[in-house]
Amino acid sequence: MATIEAQALGKRYGPKQAVDDLSFRVDPGSVTGFLGPNGSGKSTTMRLMLGLDNGVGSTTFDGMAFRSLGEPMRHVGALLEAKPFHPTRTARNHLRLLAAANGITDARVDQVLELVGLTAVARGKPKKFSLGMGQRLGIAAALLGDPHTLILDEPANGLDPQGIQWLRGFLKDFAAHGHSVFVSSHLLAEMALMADRLVVIGRGRLIASGPVDDFVKTSRRRAVVLRSPDLTRLGPVLAERGGYVEGQPDGSFVVTGLDRDQVGDVAYEIGARVHELTSREATLEQAFLEATGVSEEFVGGSIGGEPGSPPAPPGRTPDPGDPNVASAR
Repeated sequence: MATIEAQALGKRYGPKQAVDDLSFRVDPGSVTGFLGPNGSGKSTTMRLMLGLDNGVGSTTFDGMAFRSLGEPMRHVGALLEAKPFHPTRTARNHLRLLAAANGITDARVDQVLELVGLTAVARGKPKKFSLGMGQRLGIAAALLGDPHTLILDEPANGLDPQGIQWLRGFLKDFAAHGHSVFVSSHLLAEMALMADRLVVIGRGRLIASGPVDDFVKTSRRRAVVLRSPDLTRLGPVLAERGGYVEGQPDGSFVVTGLDRDQVGDVAYEIGARVHELTSREATLEQAFLEATGVSEEFVGGSIGGEPGSPPAPPGRTPDPGDPNVASAR
């Protein structure tokens, strides 16, 4: 097993509360994505989990703190920085040094170099590596002990498309073998393809934790597109059932609060004609921006706007007096 339990993590830098009473669980067999805006406390959280920063709270790996693990690289592999290596050592010797401290053989060093695609440059000096090659070397170091858990902070930074595809496939396969993966990334489209579950934070506090699909379903962008010549009868009934109907410039209507089957059942029940009934799915990016908007610490202004003013949210604000809007109760 490879269960991670984080309980009431906290860290303060002077007046700033970087991490605030943060608790979550990472279960084996899944890739858990760790999301949050810049400055939300993701890197600090990972350092707290590994005992690299002093703070409050605790994290256990199968019931044991990281500092209590004998030969910790055999239990937890971590990548928190892109290029944590001595500039004069070769890539292979960098890994050999880490391996020796944990009783790991040179054969395993060569194995992980091949696994991450660095065999050809094993005797090269990492100080000359690109950011992507440095990331691969960091991933190799995390894999040295054949651990049951991986904690990776932005591992896709600097990787080319082929490298990102390889990383995605590797992490999903690693988790499928009963291991745990806890990985942060700003590449939301990639996270949507890779992660099974999410931990989302803002300003150091937990916003959401659970399956990716459940998080995306919370987005207001997830809706039903409806075309009906009988909306004067259908709209009020949809509102009574918990729906919110908003007219669109193209003559269609967007229904939130109800799914497609529920809208179709209501239309059938009252005998209303329906010319179109389709689901509009939200993306992880849309759900993330909605969930974390008020928690964003560094907000840029738009061209022509006031400096530091946030951009207007997508879509128009519903007008209660609009005849095309049927408000829910």
